[in-house]
Amino acid sequence: MTGLAAEQARVTNWPGYIGWTVGLLILIALVYWLMRQGWNWRRTLQSELPPLPAAPADPGAPLLQAKGRYHGSTTAGNWLDRVVAHGLGTRSLAELTLTEQGLLVRRPGDEDLWIPAAALTGARRDSGIAGKVVPAGLLVVTWNHRGTALDSGFRADHPDEHTAWVEAVDALTERTKTKKTEEAAP
Repeated sequence: MTGLAAEQARVTNWPGYIGWTVGLLILIALVYWLMRQGWNWRRTLQSELPPLPAAPADPGAPLLQAKGRYHGSTTAGNWLDRVVAHGLGTRSLAELTLTEQGLLVRRPGDEDLWIPAAALTGARRDSGIAGKVVPAGLLVVTWNHRGTALDSGFRADHPDEHTAWVEAVDALTERTKTKKTEEAAP
């Protein structure tokens, strides 16, 4: 066989190419299916998490507002333990509004997230949450949902706003604690 005939023989081995392509597609489908099963398993494990509070019709006058992305929620202090129950694990666009009553997170295409002021426990700047590392940083809000401490991560379109958000959430948390203490005093 001449050089040209040998070259053509290698190129026209279509059954081999089709076999490898089908095998690769099956492998990709298997990996996707396993990832989906893991997500569903995590949702089943977190099924005891009570339903989230409904957003009020009138959350009050805004103290701060920002647009950005919601990156997900984790159990507090464990940035890799994503919470997927009740849509908390879904990344999405978000509009944040902080009022005296709490934090409203409007998520187009998903359920809104309402964190009452009494449930807020603090805020901080961090570099990652739920396995997602953001070099410009994230705003992480810590809150308590019926006995379960959660961290929810947001990235504002303008990350330099995160510091003002941390200060405002911490101030609201302090005002709420003071109000609870005064109401509990006889």
